[in-house]
Amino acid sequence: MKTFKIVPQIVEYESSSDFCNEFKIGSGDLVFLSKSSEKYFAGKLGKAHVIYRGDYGSGEPTDVMVEKIYEDIKNIDYKRVIAIGGGTILDVAKLLSLKTFHPVIDLYDKKIPAVREKELVIVPTTCGTGSEVTNISILELTVRNTKFGLAVDELYPDYAVLIPELLTDLPYKFFATSSIDALVHAMESYLSPKSTSLSRKFSLMAIDLILGGYVKMAEKGQDEYKNLLPDFLTGSNYAGIAFGNAGTGYVHAMSYSFGATYHVPHGEANYVLFMAVFKTYQKKNPKGFISSLNKKLSEILKCGENEVYEELDKLLNKVLPLKKMSEYGVKNNELDIFTKNTVESQTRLTQNGYIQFSAEQVKEIYESVF
Repeated sequence: MKTFKIVPQIVEYESSSDFCNEFKIGSGDLVFLSKSSEKYFAGKLGKAHVIYRGDYGSGEPTDVMVEKIYEDIKNIDYKRVIAIGGGTILDVAKLLSLKTFHPVIDLYDKKIPAVREKELVIVPTTCGTGSEVTNISILELTVRNTKFGLAVDELYPDYAVLIPELLTDLPYKFFATSSIDALVHAMESYLSPKSTSLSRKFSLMAIDLILGGYVKMAEKGQDEYKNLLPDFLTGSNYAGIAFGNAGTGYVHAMSYSFGATYHVPHGEANYVLFMAVFKTYQKKNPKGFISSLNKKLSEILKCGENEVYEELDKLLNKVLPLKKMSEYGVKNNELDIFTKNTVESQTRLTQNGYIQFSAEQVKEIYESVF
């Protein structure tokens, strides 16, 4: 039996003011946000306790970051968590809604239970994470030098709030990496053995909006992305619904060690592996669900079904030039380490692969993008 569900209530607002007024943010709230979003909420948070992303380091979310936050808030009495930001803020905020999340490594090792205690409101400010509708929190566990995901229903937000206004100042690089991440979510979840007819519809709706947006940018120029941000925000949400139900596969699994070791933003790390994994899927099993995915891609890209990955590669390179792993500093002898980690430690993700890869095939894909 396969199931499909959307747990959070999804709410849309024209402005941050409308959101703050309706949710009556104030005493009893813990607000976690970035300085870049602060201007939208100045004077609107009442007596809420506010913590800022920048006070806990930069880059992807880590166990060290979570432990620092724990020390700062352990004596604060709060009943609701409101997270406003990108993937780092959203994934960490999910943990803050639990009864206990310290030591966080024990939570991820499931030595302590995930018990929900606070209401959770998630407000994304990028167009890639999809975390606002999933039960997943990803952390880099620095002691293990890789990323791990915790996926339990206790991490589902109560509310997913979409406010396109908050993306107005999103820098192009963050737009590019986050939206490519959303595309990966949509395409990987479409091919997942856990996908359902409903989850695949959300995958396809996301692909329509995201790839359709890239095509418009190719026609009108890069700056067109500013006019398309509401579509990309919606596309990211659709992709989140899809992968929240069906999961992601080898692109994510293979990017985790690489991204964690070299501190490459999540969406960018996925991009490095994206086409290589899908071309291997196509080569190994061209007649499964990938054939219907290719048909959809060919309609959007206006090319033959046998050309979709070459054309998609070209289009994505216009959005963000692709780099080899070696350009990030990766050394050839590390590919064996990455392969071992993927095969042994990322089974939560690899089980969602369109097909299963051997360790040798994983290594070959790494070598092809090295």
